[in-house]
This record gives sequence, structure tokens and C-alpha cells, in this order.
Amino acid sequence: MRYALQWILSLLFIAQMYITIISIALLFTPAAFFTRRASFAWMRIYSNWVRFSARWMLGLHTEVRGPVPTGAALIASKHQSFLDSLLLFAILDTPRFIMKKELAWIPLMGWHAMRIGCVPVDRGRRGAAIKKMLADVDRGEQRPGQLVIYPQGTRVAPEAKLPYKVGTALIYSQLNQPCIPVATNVGFFWPRHGIYRLPGNAIIEFLEPIPPGVPLKAFMARLELEIETASDRLLAEAQAAATL
Repeated sequence: MRYALQWILSLLFIAQMYITIISIALLFTPAAFFTRRASFAWMRIYSNWVRFSARWMLGLHTEVRGPVPTGAALIASKHQSFLDSLLLFAILDTPRFIMKKELAWIPLMGWHAMRIGCVPVDRGRRGAAIKKMLADVDRGEQRPGQLVIYPQGTRVAPEAKLPYKVGTALIYSQLNQPCIPVATNVGFFWPRHGIYRLPGNAIIEFLEPIPPGVPLKAFMARLELEIETASDRLLAEAQAAATL
């Protein structure tokens, strides 16, 4: 009975998410033609609404650990579901995301993402995509804020293993800024696919910054070790709480 109720609530939650995102985007689109602040505003409002409605409808709480970065920085985040992206939007000052090219074509949402300076990447072109990504990052560097990249390039289920891609190291070298690793366990509660959402405490955690200037090979090894170790710890915490 409890499972069936949670499944119904999950379905209703997803339905209201789509209704809300369209409504808020339409409301802020006219202003966004004149100022990018309107695009930041609607994304932040929507992200916080999802946090609130997930807690109220599903019993899914969200928690942010570690010092939230301010100012210019590269954020390298574990990516498990849409929820970790929303949490970063909700708490960072002015985030810009490295995102797959297809997202730029989503009506309204894609346009607003481009307005705030997100960088679309054609993952199928590999070398050419990296070259264009670096050029786009360089052009957007004058915009203050945090650049968010997912080092594995896609959503990865908890405990699944995918390699960390070299694009993160190249951007780190080009920007000459601190890189803040981010770990998460959100995929345990909000999986990549499917409707069912679990109650519990979904966490993203900002880890110790990696200073600029670390050799690229050492940087990649350190980044992967820190993110994976912390994400495994957060997953174990979620699994332990689920058995109580």
C-alpha cells in the first residue's frame, strides 16, 4: 500500500513539475529578452519550487553540505539525475552549465539556458566538440559566476562506473581557477529513468577546492578519487537510512 501511494505521488509530482516549468518560463520570458537576470530568476524560482514540492509531496528532503562557492570557479559535479542540476541552480549565484547540445533545443528551457551563458557540446564530434567547447568557454569567461561541468559527461547511476573525460582538465587548465568537486547521492532517490521517487535525504556536497596549477594527469586522478569516494560515502548513508 505504501509503495502504491508513493508511486501515485511520484506521478503527480512529475506532472506538476512540467506544468510549473512551462508556467514560470512563460511568465519570465518577456523580461528575459531585455535582461539575463530574468532567466536566472525563473530557473532559481523553479529549482526552489521543486525542492519544496518534493519535500511536501514525496517526503524527499534536500541538503547542501560544504561551503557554497561564490565568485568565479569551475564546479566539477557528479551527475546522477535532474535533481542535482536543480540543486546547483538553486544555490549558486550565477551558474553556467556545460550541457549536451540537444538540451538547447528544448522549447523555452533551452533558450533561457543559452541566455545565461550555458555552453552546448556536441558529444558525437569528440575532438571538434572539445575545441569548440574551449572556445565557447573562453568567450564566456568575462561573465562572472560559476561554470559547472559534469566530468563523466552524462548522468551516471549510483555505483555505476564511467570514465572521467579529459574536457574537464582542459577547461581547468584554460580558466586557471580553483575547481570545486561536488559529490552526491541524489540518484538513489531520483533515478535517471522512471517515475518512482523515494523519500529520504538527497545530498550534494561541495568538497575541498583543487587549486589552479595542478598538472592535468594529477588533477584528473585527484578529481575522480575525491568525487567517487565522497559519493560512495553519501550513498552508503542513504542506504543505511532506508533500512531503518
